[in-house]
Amino acid sequence: MELSEELIVKQCSPTLAGLKTGNMFTCPWQCSPEGKKAILDHLRTLNSRLAPYGLRILPLRFMKRRVLIYMYRPKQLSIDLEHHIAKHILGQKDYPTTSAERCIVRLIHEMQQQEGFPHEIGLFLGYPAEDVLGFIQNQAQSAKWVGAWKVYGDETAARCKCAAYKRCTRAYCQAYRQHHSLDQLLQRH
Repeated sequence: MELSEELIVKQCSPTLAGLKTGNMFTCPWQCSPEGKKAILDHLRTLNSRLAPYGLRILPLRFMKRRVLIYMYRPKQLSIDLEHHIAKHILGQKDYPTTSAERCIVRLIHEMQQQEGFPHEIGLFLGYPAEDVLGFIQNQAQSAKWVGAWKVYGDETAARCKCAAYKRCTRAYCQAYRQHHSLDQLLQRH
């Protein structure tokens, strides 16, 4: 298993810093019952360290050689999913919109039922609900701009957010290289 702190910092800095609701990334794993147990044990340990900082990490999908990991801020996710457009999108797809945690359970179920990603996944990553709706309605075509996500709404705000995510990732990666400690990064936030 290669779920290192360095990988988490590289892939999730905006979420660690509180700029973004969530990040997803993959890491290699040994495809076996022992390998799955090892990754689940490691995630439990990480969650005990992350919880005091308002963070959670969990597996979304186990594949042959990789596992898809989701790190997020539960409080921010609850706020994001309360947006009327988010509720509309999730409601149309039979998500239990009264609970962010139950929505995650449903997302995991959706992820296991299909090869790709369900279009509503952007809501779980903190992308603007109007952009997720635009992505769905336009079948991923005709975006105004493409950065970390396809933008159908406020392009200026999206460009600013993407630039902030890049600056944050550079700063967090540099700080991690200097101190080699996820805990120190979290304490600075």
